Amino acid sequence: MQEIVEMVGRSMGRWFAFACLFLLAPVVSPGAEGGLSREEKVRADRARVESEGFWIYNDLPRAFQEAEQTGKPILVSLRCIPCEECVKLDDELIDQDPVIRPLLKKFVCVRVVGTNGLDLSTFQYDTDQSFAMFMLNADKTIYGRFGTRSHRTDWLGDVSLEGMAAALEGTLQLHAKYPAIRDRLTGKRGDALEFPAPEDFPSLREKYTDRLNYSGNVVQSCIHCHQIGDARRDFYWHQGQAIPEELLFPYPHPKSIGLILDPKQRAKVSEIQSDTPASRSGLRKGDEIVSLDGQPLLSMADVQWVLNQQDSGGTSLDWVARREGQLVRGQLVLDKGWRRLDNPRWRVAAWGLCRMMTGGMRLEALDEEERIKQSIPDGQMALRVTHAGKYGDHATARRAGIRPGDIVVAYDGQTDLKREADLFAYASENRRIGDRVTVRYRRDGSERTLQIPIQK
Repeated sequence: MQEIVEMVGRSMGRWFAFACLFLLAPVVSPGAEGGLSREEKVRADRARVESEGFWIYNDLPRAFQEAEQTGKPILVSLRCIPCEECVKLDDELIDQDPVIRPLLKKFVCVRVVGTNGLDLSTFQYDTDQSFAMFMLNADKTIYGRFGTRSHRTDWLGDVSLEGMAAALEGTLQLHAKYPAIRDRLTGKRGDALEFPAPEDFPSLREKYTDRLNYSGNVVQSCIHCHQIGDARRDFYWHQGQAIPEELLFPYPHPKSIGLILDPKQRAKVSEIQSDTPASRSGLRKGDEIVSLDGQPLLSMADVQWVLNQQDSGGTSLDWVARREGQLVRGQLVLDKGWRRLDNPRWRVAAWGLCRMMTGGMRLEALDEEERIKQSIPDGQMALRVTHAGKYGDHATARRAGIRPGDIVVAYDGQTDLKREADLFAYASENRRIGDRVTVRYRRDGSERTLQIPIQK
């Protein structure tokens, strides 16, 4: 838990208000802000939202029923139980934003404040996000998603209020054409996951139920989004299997393939990076991508969804874009190993993987200047220990002798693992729980070795 707490970031200014609207992992200390405990604040938040009556509070069946009766689309905001400051910012954003508020009135709006009982056949998303939004029809057809993240604290390149408004407007346009376009939307649902609901996963089964416990400790009864991803990885790892690559490199960001999108638009290209899959696709700066792999796009999150559904072994995706008023077409080719172009180091998931693979070490590649200073040539492994856990299994490497600042130059005999994520992928493919690996590292100009176990 200490490591998870250390991952909670901070945002600033008006965007901080938007981030807090859907914050998934708030930290509130008992006794703070007027002496209320977190439990009391949670109950107060529920009472306020229900009394105002604008958002349906944690009741998806009611939302689907109301959508069927009214003919409106549904907007689902997935966020965990909010802190007091986030509640204040919710009010500020919804009540005062002149674009968002009128659009929300055209939806049945529901806030899901815990993933207990969540239908994972419908609600599949990047569980490392700090918020996730779904726009759906009453029959559970998904129009699109909103919410993207590529950094622990910096959101500005990924989402915006303008982008949220564009996604909502696009949803209303699709909804007006429904059900004639139903077949075009089938790709927005994924295959069934390993279990139908979060509490069915083995690592969560004994700890949680399918609902929040408002008669007891409601805070501790909540299944947070990141726990779903952790539970999926644990399911394979504890069975002695490699963790699937799509769970090690989940929801690749468009920029990982060289596609830089404008966060204020649905899927408008602001830049194409050279020597990348995007640069070979035929897409150009200024293109408005209308569809990818046959799916209409409402946001950057929709692009991520399409990418996440693709095989790691390589594929090609048809795209349609609006360019200077005309529709143009092309293909985006993803070669074998394309997922590994993304760097998932920012993800909460990385903390669980470092417990399993590195004994609690967090590792970051040395830059060129540091390599020169350490006389480590290009191409050779050089990962600085930025953090060594102090508690439980996360403290395994520290107990073995590792300290922050050490430079790992070999792991299990491998000297070409250039990133922390590459080490995770190697260990997942080649090692299992109970194995021991040798770590060679530098400290104060000398090299040392130690062994750490591969852990649950």
